[in-house]
Amino acid sequence: MSTHRLAFVFPIIGNLTNAGILKRELFLEDRRHINTDSDSEILLNVFAHELLKSNHLSLRPDDVFNAVQGVHKRCMGAYAAVMMIANLGIVAFRDRYGIRPLVYGVKETPEGLQYMVASESVALDVLGYQLVRDVAPGEAIYIDEKGQFHNQLCATESMHTPCIFEYVYFARPDTIFEGQVIHEVRQRLGRMLAREAPTAADVVVGVPDSATPAAIGYSLESGIPFTEGLTKNRYIGRTFIQPDDQLRKEGVRIKYNPLEANLKGKRVVLIDDSIVRGNTAGPLVQLIRDGGAKEVHVRVSSPPVTNPCFMGIDMATKKELIGANAEIEDIRQRIGADSLAYLSLAGMLEAVTAGIRQQTGHCAACFSGEYPIPIPEWLFRDERDQEKLVFEEMWG
Repeated sequence: MSTHRLAFVFPIIGNLTNAGILKRELFLEDRRHINTDSDSEILLNVFAHELLKSNHLSLRPDDVFNAVQGVHKRCMGAYAAVMMIANLGIVAFRDRYGIRPLVYGVKETPEGLQYMVASESVALDVLGYQLVRDVAPGEAIYIDEKGQFHNQLCATESMHTPCIFEYVYFARPDTIFEGQVIHEVRQRLGRMLAREAPTAADVVVGVPDSATPAAIGYSLESGIPFTEGLTKNRYIGRTFIQPDDQLRKEGVRIKYNPLEANLKGKRVVLIDDSIVRGNTAGPLVQLIRDGGAKEVHVRVSSPPVTNPCFMGIDMATKKELIGANAEIEDIRQRIGADSLAYLSLAGMLEAVTAGIRQQTGHCAACFSGEYPIPIPEWLFRDERDQEKLVFEEMWG
C-alpha cells in the first residue's frame, strides 16, 4: 500500500480537541502539509498516514481497521466520518464516545444487497434504504469494492455518550436516534416542561420547526390549545449557526412572520427548544407582540446553556452564552417576556431516556459542564487567546 496513491472523499461531523498538536505532528513527523483550518483535513491525513503503513499490495479489511485504530489513538474529540476510497470501497467510523451520530442501512437490489451510511436515518429513508442500527461508539465499517460488509470495534475503552442536543435541536424530527423517533422525544420534553413550568395562557405557540413537537407536548399536557403563531420562510438557514450576532438578529425578521389572526389579544406561551446566545429570543418575543399578543410567556424545552461545546456544535466560548452570564430574571428582561422558565436538567434527561431500552449515558456538557472527553484548559479561553494558544500548541 505504501507505493499506492489513494484518492479520498471524506465528509466528517464533529471537532478535534487536539487539532493543533496533530497539525504539528503531521507536518514535522508524517511529512504532510495541512492546507486549511478544517478538522476534516487533519483527520483525513491521520487516517491516510495510518492506512499507508500497511505493506499489503491490496486493501484488506484489517488494513482499514488498523488505520481506524490509529485514528482513535491519535485524535481526541468527537467525530463521525464517512469516506469513499476510490475503487476500493467505503469506510465509516464513529468516535469512541459516540458523541456524533452515525447510522447504516441496507437495500435489496437485483444486483444484491447495498449499504448506505449517514449521520441521520432520514437520509436512508429518502433513498429507499432500511435502517439497520446506529454505528456503535468506536466501531468502524468497511464496505469493499465487491459490496462485502465488514465491521469491527476499533477503540478500546469506548463509552456511549451521544450528544443530547441532537434531541433538543439538531436532528430532524423524523430521524430515529438510539431507537427513538426524535419527534416523540421532543413531545415528551414539552410535556415535562408543562409539568415543571405551568402558566395561565390562551394558546401555545412553538418556534418552527424544531420547537413545534415540544409545543404540541406542552399543549397536550397543559390542555392549552396549540396554534401556529409564526410562519417560517423555509428558504432561510438556521439563524443559530450564523457567524455573527447581527446576522442572527436580522435572520429572525427575515425567517419568521407573526400570524396576527391567531395571536391578537391572546396570552401566548411561546415554546423554544433552547436559548444559546439570546440574540434570537428577543426578536421572536417582539414578533409575537407585533402580532397582537397581550402577554408572552417563554418556556424553553431544555436547561440554560451554560458551557461551551468543543465537540461539533457552534458554542465556542462561555462569554457568548447568555445562560452562563445572566440570571433567568435578567434574561427575561432582556428578551422582553412576561415570564421565562426552562426545563430542568433532570427533567430533560428523564424525557430523553424514557424510550431507550438499554440505558446508557449522554453528553449534556453544554448544560451541566460535565464533559465525557478530556478538554484542554486553553479551549475555555476567549477566541483571541485560543488563536494564540493554538499557534503555540502547534509550533511550541
